[in-house]
Amino acid sequence: MTQAPPTDVTSIIIHGHYYQPPRENPWLEEVEIEPTAAPFHDWNQRIEQESYRAVVAARVLGHEGRIASVLNTLSYSSFNFGPTLLSWMESAAPDTYAAILEADRESIRRLGHGNAIAQPYHHVILPLSTRRDKVTEVRWGIADFRRRFGREPEGMWLPETAVDDETLDVLASEGIRFTILAPYQVTALPPSGLPGLYRTKSGRSITVCLYDGQLAQGVAFGELLRDAGLWIARLRVSAADHRGGVVAIATDGETYGHHHKFGEMALARVISEFSGETSVGGPSASEITIENFASFLARHPATHEVELVAPSSWSCAHGVERWRSECGCKIAPDRPTQQKWRAVLRNACDWLAGEIHSIYEREATPLMDDIWGARDSYDPTRRDEHRGANQRVRELLELERHALMIFTSCAWFFDDIAGIEPIQNLKYAARAIELTGKDAARLETEFLLRLATAQSNDPGQGNGRDIYLNRVKPRIPAEARLAAGFGLIATENVSITEAQANAFSATGSPPGVAGSLVTLRHRRIGTEHSFRVALLETEIEVTLVEPSLDRSLGWRILEGDLWDRHREMLRKARLHRLFTDIVGNDERHLLTSGDLERSEAVRLGVARALGQSRSGQDADIARALRAIDLLDMLGLSIPFDAQTAFGRALRQAGPDLAARLQALAWRLGFVQK
Repeated sequence: MTQAPPTDVTSIIIHGHYYQPPRENPWLEEVEIEPTAAPFHDWNQRIEQESYRAVVAARVLGHEGRIASVLNTLSYSSFNFGPTLLSWMESAAPDTYAAILEADRESIRRLGHGNAIAQPYHHVILPLSTRRDKVTEVRWGIADFRRRFGREPEGMWLPETAVDDETLDVLASEGIRFTILAPYQVTALPPSGLPGLYRTKSGRSITVCLYDGQLAQGVAFGELLRDAGLWIARLRVSAADHRGGVVAIATDGETYGHHHKFGEMALARVISEFSGETSVGGPSASEITIENFASFLARHPATHEVELVAPSSWSCAHGVERWRSECGCKIAPDRPTQQKWRAVLRNACDWLAGEIHSIYEREATPLMDDIWGARDSYDPTRRDEHRGANQRVRELLELERHALMIFTSCAWFFDDIAGIEPIQNLKYAARAIELTGKDAARLETEFLLRLATAQSNDPGQGNGRDIYLNRVKPRIPAEARLAAGFGLIATENVSITEAQANAFSATGSPPGVAGSLVTLRHRRIGTEHSFRVALLETEIEVTLVEPSLDRSLGWRILEGDLWDRHREMLRKARLHRLFTDIVGNDERHLLTSGDLERSEAVRLGVARALGQSRSGQDADIARALRAIDLLDMLGLSIPFDAQTAFGRALRQAGPDLAARLQALAWRLGFVQK
């Protein structure tokens, strides 16, 4: 049951903007290994572990530093999550994802209004987008929010809080009641931290909620997350100055736990203080409450009209120039790097998007009644929903999806075009070019000409054209990589259905003399191709089986070229096979009972295999070589005593036996004779 606070109570609202750029390979629609995120698989996984799972289970400490409670801080703080991030979390971090949704439901039960607000689907700088693209991004964001949270969003976070009149007009026209801006994005602040009322040039109105810049800076970059007591004291002072109004803070959500380790604990301590939830420092002051923007606006509708500073954002002192020019904003201001590449990349992407939209209009018009309405209603999260539609229609809608993704803002935010974020956007561009069909060669040639003047700060990377050709455009088609992986997996008796890629479904025949037949169907588009996969000595030969082609297309693929999930599945299957082969029943029994460590069980099995190899029989030598493979896979050293025994036997062996043992001797570290 909700109960509105008295009108003279000061409200504290803490907003977290949780977002990571989409990291999926656009051909596979899976996130591949990102070495810079080590020891994690990728940056999504790393930040989920460091931040997202922490904010939904923050520890509140009590007596003697022991845990007093575990608090889902999102239940008491305003928040938005990027839709593409939530799409990843739904399958990769389901427990955290469920806690996010529950936090919104809990806030509705307590306040009558949910803590969650929406975000345009892709993190694009909307003032740099056309109105048509603004509308699609906002509609996709609203639809995604509705699917996940089961309600209509009241507010919407703007990427980088980048704003202009048209952006707010689009939000208002789509039913969004409020957004959040930095204090310097309006010409004059309303009193007491109150929200402002903005009227667009077309006559629509929307509320802009303005956060406290000094407090936000103190949380994101200052001392407040290292001293929760100081943060609480600052909030009390601000609350006294804003009697009956609101003290709002907005920061990147990754501030808690990722940028500041244990920052979520400071947030939980502040929430506990002002919410009365497991309060450690005494009851919450009666004149202060903690809530969200929607619940505050229900009691205090905006009445103070404001004017925008437009275009503007919270992370560029020059408006929105960071995403289209060398304005001086960068991550490492002390490093002598140039950002002239930003304008080149922006202009190249603008040109490519214009070409794509023209192709879409030309080809889609005969196939659909309302081509832009079809784009607006397209669901970018669903892969099999358009199965009955015309295949080219599906390709064209995917073409438009990628045309929007090439403007994901992170490509311009950092300091070099050779960074992982610009490369990711260039991958979306490459996939979009591919989807255009007969126009692909022309578009790629002209796109590369435009990228050629975008010089990297790393001389070894060259320019944008070099980066596209060397690091973006696939050397081997995604389908061929997947077919090779499926074919190799089949030789290990692993079901193909256990190794699906998000973009494809696969079927296959058991390995035969001529190899495996693997058929891949693109789940979004419906295209289907079959491949013959044959295992050679050191490579995998993949041949496209396509009767309509005058000649066969083939590739030679190394295991290192396979999708990393397939490589990991192969590793596990081989490890299981080798372990079963080398470790005897007695050792496995002792291992199961807990009387033996795995490494010791392996060493005993290896020692036995090496001893048997001295027979000189091919089967025994081959098994001993597999035993060394097992050691290598587990990162274990060769058992000292077994190596010693083998060396003594090798010295005493006759010439014929010694010759037969040479390959094994080399693997065991002995010199070649």
